[in-house]
Amino acid sequence: MSTLTQDPTIRGREPSGPRALRGLAWLMVHQHRAALLCCLALTLIGAAWIVYQRGAMLDDLHAAGWPGKRGDSLPQDLTNRISNDLNSGGVTLGFVPVLLGAFLGAPLIAADYENGTARLVATQSVSRLQWLLAKVSFALLVVTVPTTILSLLYGWWWRSLGPLAPNDWLTGALFDSTGPVLVATALCTTSLGIAVGALVRRVTPAMVATFLISAIGLTVAGGLRDELATPRRIAWPLDGETPAALGGGVEVDQWVGTASGKLYGWSTCAHDAAAEKCRSDLGIVNTVRDYFDRDQMVGMQWTAAGVLLALTVLFLTVCVLRTRRGRL
Repeated sequence: MSTLTQDPTIRGREPSGPRALRGLAWLMVHQHRAALLCCLALTLIGAAWIVYQRGAMLDDLHAAGWPGKRGDSLPQDLTNRISNDLNSGGVTLGFVPVLLGAFLGAPLIAADYENGTARLVATQSVSRLQWLLAKVSFALLVVTVPTTILSLLYGWWWRSLGPLAPNDWLTGALFDSTGPVLVATALCTTSLGIAVGALVRRVTPAMVATFLISAIGLTVAGGLRDELATPRRIAWPLDGETPAALGGGVEVDQWVGTASGKLYGWSTCAHDAAAEKCRSDLGIVNTVRDYFDRDQMVGMQWTAAGVLLALTVLFLTVCVLRTRRGRL
């Protein structure tokens, strides 16, 4: 009589369950898991720090009698410290895109070239373009999630102050760290790093170049925020009170003017021995200010984000063309 037997090696092997990630998605997570974990840690630490700073700030304000007391009646050192903490937090967030570009974007392609693993692409079933798109998509997704979370939390911290929030939103860190600007900046610097890595093909030079170009570029861009919209103009009598409309605005220029609208420099007649006669002769009767109102902030941020995203597309196009046509 014959009996059915089963190979013990097969009998002892349990079928594995379905994997959550397959193919190139699994490869990207496995290959770049260190970068993924670092971004996760950055998000958790940054979020916890913002939540803690906001809570400590509100505790100090409530202990000082706010919101029952008006902001101008609070101790000056307290309001100055809060303003400095907010600006310091925004400046810290402003460095995040530079770090992401240098430490995530630059090595993404350059490391594969330097280590020789890029040559394996030609021997696999996926095309070079599929491999490249998978790497780029992974990097951009990893960048978008933490910067979105941190940007939302920082805006939540700033808005909790209400009228006590610093008014200098254009030249301070607030503009770059809230809304779409932080996310768009991170996408731009990361794509810059990817393109530089694809061109240089060496990790360390690509990281250094990306860091320097990003830092210089963002510094220059900070001086061009005034070009994102047309400032508003307001005039009032020389001896009159400052209009309330300037309360939440950022002044960008000062003038003195005539009733017909002719403008003179702010210091016109200021140092003249007969200042009143000088103004009378020129017909100067008004103080004039050019300013950006707070309700222009969102539109200016989206304009800046649009420019940054256009640069992102440009950098990625350079990367794709260089990688597809160049040797591996």
